[in-house]
Amino acid sequence: MTKWNTQAARIIDSLESDALPAVLSQALNSIVEFDFTVIFGYVGNARPLALFDDFSPKRRVMHVDDYQEGPYLLDPFYLAATGDVEPGLWRLSEIAPDRFYQGEYFRSYYARTGLAEEIGFLVNVHENLTTVLSLMRKDRKFSKTEMKTLKSVWPVVDAACRRHWRDTATEMLEPVPLADMNIERAFREIGEGVLTPREREVVELTLRGHSADALGKLLGISSGTVRIHRRNIYAKLRISSQGELFSVFIAALANSSLNAAI
Repeated sequence: MTKWNTQAARIIDSLESDALPAVLSQALNSIVEFDFTVIFGYVGNARPLALFDDFSPKRRVMHVDDYQEGPYLLDPFYLAATGDVEPGLWRLSEIAPDRFYQGEYFRSYYARTGLAEEIGFLVNVHENLTTVLSLMRKDRKFSKTEMKTLKSVWPVVDAACRRHWRDTATEMLEPVPLADMNIERAFREIGEGVLTPREREVVELTLRGHSADALGKLLGISSGTVRIHRRNIYAKLRISSQGELFSVFIAALANSSLNAAI
């Protein structure tokens, strides 16, 4: 780990400077190679704060700009950062719902990234701010040995992120803009006045990638009852597929943002 010790010294020298995120990314890439880095800050249901990335302009539109417009609400890393997942290094597959890779969020959005795997360091910077430092590969997954190597440097990554973004945590204590709060309400607006509260819960969990069995356990109902709810939802919304349900969600999201701007 001689190479890492040299990189760690660079990280220390870069603390509280604008160079820190890039230096941290380069340090990690020196011990385990990957293609892209992106760092988001999550504060409740607010639009994610884009803290750093090394994407090309075209990729940045997809991974950052498009993501911030609403798909983040279905992202397992967002859910982990705003939920009860322990800080540390995680594979996306470890924190994703059981049917994530068959879900519409994956098919309609995430699959377009062309990534072979994404892993992320979850850092609790402040009680109101969690950062996720994601490392992405286009051609192959991270091996067990590589994950072990990256986990061994977690204390440095954790300390550096908490120190560097501690002031950002303070700034983000300001009230969440109304428009951002309305993004979260998009789930509740799906089928408003048509779907029951339980059916809207089924919609949200379905879009997040939960199977009927997993969804049933979360709601305390049988998987058969979940399937009945889904059939009723499709009938009430006059749709016939999860793809159409995803489109309904995007439309509700757009409507929520429009109403906030009026």
